[in-house]
Amino acid sequence: MKKRSIRIVTLILILTIIGILTAIRLDLLKLRKPDINESTEPVKITVRAQRIEPSYLADKIKVSGTVIPNEEVLLTSEIAGKITGIYFKEGGAVRKGDLLVKINNEDMQAQLRKTIHQKKLAVQTEQRKRELLKTGIISQEEYDSTLTEANSLKAEVDLIKAHINKTEIKAPFDGIVGLRYVSEGAYLSTGARIAELISITPVKIDFAVPGKYGNMIKNGATITFTAEGNDHRYNAEVYAVESKIDPQTRTLRLRAIYPNSKGEILPGAFAHIELTLREFKNAIQIPTEALIPEIGKQKVYIYKNGKAESAYVKTGLRTEGKIQVLQGLQPGDILITSGILKIGHGVSVELQEIN
Repeated sequence: MKKRSIRIVTLILILTIIGILTAIRLDLLKLRKPDINESTEPVKITVRAQRIEPSYLADKIKVSGTVIPNEEVLLTSEIAGKITGIYFKEGGAVRKGDLLVKINNEDMQAQLRKTIHQKKLAVQTEQRKRELLKTGIISQEEYDSTLTEANSLKAEVDLIKAHINKTEIKAPFDGIVGLRYVSEGAYLSTGARIAELISITPVKIDFAVPGKYGNMIKNGATITFTAEGNDHRYNAEVYAVESKIDPQTRTLRLRAIYPNSKGEILPGAFAHIELTLREFKNAIQIPTEALIPEIGKQKVYIYKNGKAESAYVKTGLRTEGKIQVLQGLQPGDILITSGILKIGHGVSVELQEIN
């Protein structure tokens, strides 16, 4: 009897608990019932955008180079002798043909005078024997011997004069003479260094570019450069292109020329060079952060009628912070530039600003 009473009490407790849980569940369902007046409009994402407008774009490369003289020569002597005169100032300007250094040539001058007298006598003898040959008094052989002697003396005079000319070292072109390494009265050996002569108006810019750009650079192309220690930007013109690519460095050497009329740029200076390869007058450029890479393609989002629409694009040149778009965008399109990771095609967006 006792066991039966316990079962009844237990059953009543279980039914009571089930009733309580059922009531709680019904109350929760009532709380979750949507309000028919509640707004169901999607939340708009605020973004920034820019209107696509064509602009100028230049395809440029930056390389380094060296400023070199237009002309440069090491002044030396072809013959040995004592220096009798130095006619230039260190660091001074000279003109083509100016006498710079003179070497003692007194012995050559004496030899020249002697040979000139001998030549004069030989010429007179040749003239007399020519008349005798016409009358048959002398043989052809005797006349030919006299003519040969006269011609030999003429050649010897020319040779001595050539040696005398070598005792006078003259400027081969207009330029500036550097430091001298000889003194007046010193004995100058053949090939000894006297000084350097350079021409710095104009100067040349020697540089190299990667070989892949070889077909894009022609004579007449303009470069912009700055010289070491000088922030001013100069324009120079390419006047020579090497005929082949260096197989060791895979680069192509070029030279440009700058007038340097004021002489402000010195040869040997390091040059920072900027070279324009191509120009686009009406290029479409977008910020790189607006571009979304996908497998095998790239896309952007544009704003249309309050929504974001995806557009696949073909890109070109990449510059600092921007990239050229060749296909996929048109002037006037509104490109979304922020929040692109939060939006998708057809998502409602609100423009915060348009640049």
